[in-house]
Amino acid sequence: MLEIKNLIVSYGAINALQSVSLAVPEGGIVTLIGSNGAGKTTTLKTVSGLLKPKAGEIIYAGKSIAGRPPHEIVKRGLAHVPEGRMIFANLTVLENLQMGAYLVRDKKIVRRELEFVFATFPRLKEREQQVAGTLSGGEQQMLAIGRALMSQPKFLMLDEPSLGLAPRLVKTIFEKIVEINRERGLTILLVEQNANRALEVAGFGYVMETGKITLQGESAALRQNPQVKSAYLGG
Repeated sequence: MLEIKNLIVSYGAINALQSVSLAVPEGGIVTLIGSNGAGKTTTLKTVSGLLKPKAGEIIYAGKSIAGRPPHEIVKRGLAHVPEGRMIFANLTVLENLQMGAYLVRDKKIVRRELEFVFATFPRLKEREQQVAGTLSGGEQQMLAIGRALMSQPKFLMLDEPSLGLAPRLVKTIFEKIVEINRERGLTILLVEQNANRALEVAGFGYVMETGKITLQGESAALRQNPQVKSAYLGG
């Protein structure tokens, strides 16, 4: 569903991504793991149109989207939950979710998607009229994912969804990611520093170091790889 070929992205004279290639099959969960500064967030930002590539291809659903504006990419069914949540802190939970559906014109569809989000994250229903900036970190992450779901995506990119969360909430967030994938058939590209959790839920994984893909394979195989165990799994 998504294919990245030889992607090069630069910040000035520095190449942040160096000929990165990866693929995400329709209906699957693929994870991209690596340390801070490896280029994971840059990859997602480039796919979602926030950064323009210097070279390479980004093919989504059979069409090139490299360098297209973000709103056009969202319209094609690709949603991005950024690192750090980036919710609208001064708006209520409900208003944040409605902002996620800004491209959806049919009010019946908006209501249906709202019901799905509230069924997936009952805590958000309880906090519907609460100002988003007063939510806990876990609730804000649920809201960020819920807001992305309101755009009716076919493909969801998640950037560090477990960042800064208590272990109990990390477990909940990953359970919800699997649930959304299973119930909606939503294709997911997951960027995550918690490599253990990421490789548990994903079927396939890529390891990124200093702007390059250095390893790739089935998640089960990567979890047994001595290099991955030593660098990312604490073993």
